[in-house]
Amino acid sequence: MEWMYNYVLCSIFLSLIWYLRQKNSYRRSKLPPGPEGWPVVGNIFDLGTLPHRGLAALKQKYGPVVWLNLGPVKTMVILSAGAAEELFKNHDLSFADRSINDAMRSHDFHKSSMALGAHSSYWRTLRRICTVELFSNKRINETALIRQKCVDEMLAWIEKEAKEGASGGIEVLKFVFPAAFNLIGNLTLSRDLVDPYSEMASEFKMALAGFSECLGRPNISDLFPWLRWLDLQGLRMRTDQDLAKAIQIISGFVHERVKERQQKERRPTEHKDFLDVVLDFEGSGKDEPAKLSDHQITIFLMEMFMAGTDTTSATIEWAMCELLQNPESMKKVKAELSRVVGVKNKLIESDIDNLPYLQATIEETLRLHAPVPLVLPRKAIQETVFMGYKIPKDTQVFVNAWAIGRDEESWEDALTFKPERFLGSSIGYKGQNFEFIPFGAGRRICPGIPLSHRTLPLILGSLLHHFDWELSENVSSEMKIDMTETMGLAAKKLKPLKAVPKRLTT
Repeated sequence: MEWMYNYVLCSIFLSLIWYLRQKNSYRRSKLPPGPEGWPVVGNIFDLGTLPHRGLAALKQKYGPVVWLNLGPVKTMVILSAGAAEELFKNHDLSFADRSINDAMRSHDFHKSSMALGAHSSYWRTLRRICTVELFSNKRINETALIRQKCVDEMLAWIEKEAKEGASGGIEVLKFVFPAAFNLIGNLTLSRDLVDPYSEMASEFKMALAGFSECLGRPNISDLFPWLRWLDLQGLRMRTDQDLAKAIQIISGFVHERVKERQQKERRPTEHKDFLDVVLDFEGSGKDEPAKLSDHQITIFLMEMFMAGTDTTSATIEWAMCELLQNPESMKKVKAELSRVVGVKNKLIESDIDNLPYLQATIEETLRLHAPVPLVLPRKAIQETVFMGYKIPKDTQVFVNAWAIGRDEESWEDALTFKPERFLGSSIGYKGQNFEFIPFGAGRRICPGIPLSHRTLPLILGSLLHHFDWELSENVSSEMKIDMTETMGLAAKKLKPLKAVPKRLTT
């Protein structure tokens, strides 16, 4: 092993020389302010154990735009609504590319991904397909009954669990996640896929959690690309394993459909679903792919499931946590549901427009708990002058949506859960109000916002209207729920929420 030891020492020495040369070359450039970094590793320790929190703390000393060197990766961090507005309104195209880390290269994910892929004709093709076939107003309206069916199934699962005596409480995520999974399954594959007790639901959830964590964790392989093959933290091995499991699950659905089509088992009159559309895709332009490969289709579908299950279920869990810790807000939202929906009636999607406090509760949850706290990192396509600073080409850009949503300069009493702030407000999360960008903004904003706008209040409102909820017996009313987050791409709760569904109201 002596050769490996010598190789590592040599690599670190070369990295030190490279770092000092890079630092000197940009010393006279007009870069944003930022903390002094360590030799070789730069500012990696400034990220902390939860990077969105560690980076947010830098604003007080260095201002709304902060410069970091994460090893060899030049990085700019956006920490205020004003800086975000300047980025997305005036420099969106200049920073439209994606910064790719080692975890994203697992199974060539970045080459087939829409969310993590480069700004390219392939990206535009995928985005157009999902926007038209899944997220257009026409498709959203056509699929209302699908969402209702999946929510009704979720309520039935919880009701059954409650009748069987869940005195110690249930894990809310255990029932919300498969409901969200089935919702996407019905939209894309025209079928239910899991239930709360299915092995597939558990495996997929664990695979997504592992993949998300590896995507968001600082990696030595990104600091020193020539050490990538050693995988010193084991992150690439874990990413490969988790992503392989998720790909296996989704590719199974794709292969099953291909076999059906080959055997012509699907009726000619049967409506084409999303999977049929991508299987039938034929590029019409010179910059479009002629067809999508099985791997590209699998990754494309997997991203639909990732975006529609992981972030949806996490947001519902955070909302339930906030409401259980804020009894007055819980009373208000339940009173609104009783008044508008009626005690004996079921919440349906058309009720949502008449439930402003429920909608405000969702918005306040998204403000405090952005689904992806560090908006997927962008990369400078070219050298750009940004807010008077000279930003080099290939600079990685983090927009800290979590910090912006909690910024005292934009929000009064910013750390308090207060849905009332959104009542009668024109501020929304569709990318036009830069103090509130839980789904990003600009040309790479999350395309699934229209679906989330319907799904989140329907799921949360149904949970609250169908059941009365209390904390489990091991959490007293004087104690606060542990709100610690996991580290990863998405900010999920470290310890799953356990709550008791009490009296049925329907």
